[in-house]
Amino acid sequence: MKVREDTVSTDPWGRVDDDGTVYVRTAEGERAVGSWKAGEPEEALAYFHRKFDELAGQVTLLEQRVRGTDLPPAQAEATIVKLREAITDAHAVGDLAALLNRLNALTELVAQRREEVKAARDVARAEAKVVKERIVAEAERIAEDTTHWKTGGERLRQLIEEWKAAERIDRVTEAALWKRLSAARTAFAKRRKAYFAGLDEQREGVRSTKERIVAEAETLASSTDWGATASAYRELMQEWKAAGRASREVEDDLWNRFKGAQDQFFQARSAVFAERDASLAANAEIKEQLLVEAEKILPVTDARAARGALRNLLERWEAAGPVPREQRDRLEGGLRKIDEAVRKAEETEWKRSNPEARARAQNTVDQLRKSIAQLESRLVKARDAGKDKDVKDAEEALAARRSWLTEAERTLAEFS
Repeated sequence: MKVREDTVSTDPWGRVDDDGTVYVRTAEGERAVGSWKAGEPEEALAYFHRKFDELAGQVTLLEQRVRGTDLPPAQAEATIVKLREAITDAHAVGDLAALLNRLNALTELVAQRREEVKAARDVARAEAKVVKERIVAEAERIAEDTTHWKTGGERLRQLIEEWKAAERIDRVTEAALWKRLSAARTAFAKRRKAYFAGLDEQREGVRSTKERIVAEAETLASSTDWGATASAYRELMQEWKAAGRASREVEDDLWNRFKGAQDQFFQARSAVFAERDASLAANAEIKEQLLVEAEKILPVTDARAARGALRNLLERWEAAGPVPREQRDRLEGGLRKIDEAVRKAEETEWKRSNPEARARAQNTVDQLRKSIAQLESRLVKARDAGKDKDVKDAEEALAARRSWLTEAERTLAEFS
């Protein structure tokens, strides 16, 4: 019996009585938690300590879930109630009061979490209300204004998905907003249906107009009045574009007929023009030779003589007659470049012989030379006086004016 009493006295939370009854010590006193008939008291206490450790482990796990996860407050509170009941009547040896205190602390934390969740839910609902009001407003604008039916219909479907993804709000507001959204969808569908009904009627009118255009185009297809008929086809094309679109199958068929008639005419005209261009090849050969002769005028050294030579060439050029269209731009462009070179030479010659311009150039040179002489005198005085700053300023001014004088003298020389 002595061994049993010593063993009990070493454990602060429990003891084993002589008859094998195991007690746990609490603030209210001892409470029997079980009995142990076989084995030593140490084994009995170790067994009931393990029972306590299991409860402590459950409390620790709950603490981790509450503090480290988004465990719903209601679920956490239910678990706390179950654990409190289990700990209060626990068949275990250990600091049960400490476990209950930890649960009390968790209860306060969960209550705080509940308030936070409620506040977050209120914020989410307020934000959801703004989102759904925006969705409804956009849907109503689409229903009232848009005429891009495919885009509008697709956007309305997207708005429905955005509505479904948003948080729910209070039932009354939710129902009222949904009613407006549904009404907007219905209004859009009615407008679209009415539009396409009118469009069918409009397309029938377009078909009639384009059939007339096609019939006229087919009548002109064999015409040989090239200028007037080409103009008529351009007018018919403008009418075609202004008429609008018929239904796709009708539009494609009428367009193929219109283009076929137009192609027939322009192909015939191109064949005639090609034959005509062939007869103009000799004229092109003459102008090729004249262009080679004209290029010898360059570079222009005597503007008056160059202008006389070019004038003679231009007379022979005009006398040569028209050339094929594919060569016209190149030949005319080549002669135009030579004419521009002669004109620039004439302008340069005029400027060179202009007495007023020469006088201005001479005056500029004289003024710069006078300024340089003054600066050189100032530089000498500054050096003699040992005024380094004045010396530097004078040297910089001299360098600039000497550079200007070089350019001015070059300009004056051009008048010589």
